[in-house]
Amino acid sequence: MSLLIKGGTIVTASDLYRGDVLVEGETVSTIGTALTMQADRVIDATGKYLLPGGIDVHTHLDMPFGGSTSADDFESGTIAAAHGGTTTVVDFAIQYKGQTLHHAWEAWMKKAEGKAAIDYGFHMIITDLSDQVELEMDALVRQGVTSFKLFMAYPGVFMLDDASIFRALLRTGKNGGTICMHAENGGVIDVLVQRALAEGKTAPKYHALTRPARAEAEATHRAIALAEMADVPIYVVHLSAAEALDMVTEARDRGLPAHAETCPQYLFLSYDNYEEPGFDGAKYVMSPPLRARETQDKLWRGLAFNDLQVISTDHCPFCMKEQKEIGKDDFSKIPNGAPGIETRMSLVYDGGVRAGRISLNRFVELTSTSPAKIFGLFPKKGTIAPGSDADIVVFDPEKKLRLSARTLHMKVDYNPYEGREVTGATETVISRGSVVIDGGKFTGRAGGGSFLKRSSR
Repeated sequence: MSLLIKGGTIVTASDLYRGDVLVEGETVSTIGTALTMQADRVIDATGKYLLPGGIDVHTHLDMPFGGSTSADDFESGTIAAAHGGTTTVVDFAIQYKGQTLHHAWEAWMKKAEGKAAIDYGFHMIITDLSDQVELEMDALVRQGVTSFKLFMAYPGVFMLDDASIFRALLRTGKNGGTICMHAENGGVIDVLVQRALAEGKTAPKYHALTRPARAEAEATHRAIALAEMADVPIYVVHLSAAEALDMVTEARDRGLPAHAETCPQYLFLSYDNYEEPGFDGAKYVMSPPLRARETQDKLWRGLAFNDLQVISTDHCPFCMKEQKEIGKDDFSKIPNGAPGIETRMSLVYDGGVRAGRISLNRFVELTSTSPAKIFGLFPKKGTIAPGSDADIVVFDPEKKLRLSARTLHMKVDYNPYEGREVTGATETVISRGSVVIDGGKFTGRAGGGSFLKRSSR
């Protein structure tokens, strides 16, 4: 099938111009200022932006955690992502202790196959690093799983010691993979959690109060130091604290290949949300936690000046009823995570571009181009150019949207931004040449997405 998108303003990380785009099959064929060729369908994009499909490199679909499983599977989660203008996700496959990496990868491939409505890839979470697992890292890189997530938090579940982390970093120096780091000092946090519970402090806000910003900053500094000793790049996931950002900024100023992402929740929500009445603070229990409101401006500055390179979501939704309520009397039992896969693009456009914090080009860079480059998807993904996959969002900069759990498509019973009105929303979404969102309606199909074999460094 061919598509001709006419009259839109094409926006990439570096360009901004009026133009037409011809899509033939799954790829962009031709870009011009007044294309006249025939196509099976013509889309009028006058007054709209044509953006590269969003790339969310931090999602947790169908993920077991704390006695529960995240509410969105690969079908509901990727359909919600498409509604929000995201056409690619990179999710996390988990190697549990004693498992091989291949067993974990195959388990997550089965979760996604036949369900994912948009293209997908995987990072591999390593919780048990043996000599055999190191060899498996090499094999996975060759198969297109080119990034590995390690945890400095969650002792006894996900956390690796510094020696194992250093060995994994060294291994990526040989195989060209990338280490993604959850940087919080898990040992210190555990002591603080146990002390709070012993003092009868059980409310959701104590999740944040037992995970101080300094614990994130210390771990971020340590992760960067280990990567520097191994002479490899490092990617810090879901950075939330200004003190942690300082560590990344200092490293980048010294010329180190340190990268970091933040998420919309850290840009638009704050510790104040934990003080909401009753058990409502549980909606915002995530790790790292929300920080003081003044942190938001510092994160936006980091995004504007490239100390932060990516905005992802860490989408990991748990319903309040039956899931978050597991921790009604003990904040440490509340499943960590919140929904965000559908709202990222509109929130960041409204609060970033319209508010004058970042440019339109930088918006595209943070939500699509930069993650594509860091994680081996560019130029197949992350831009609008001849030969690239036809992942295109027709984005209406004036369309108003009121965010609500009732009208969004994520399979969860609340929304962290309930009632917030944003300006700027998707109108039509094209994934590899197929229209998957048309006038706000899903027109794709479950299983329409393909596994993405990513390149290494």
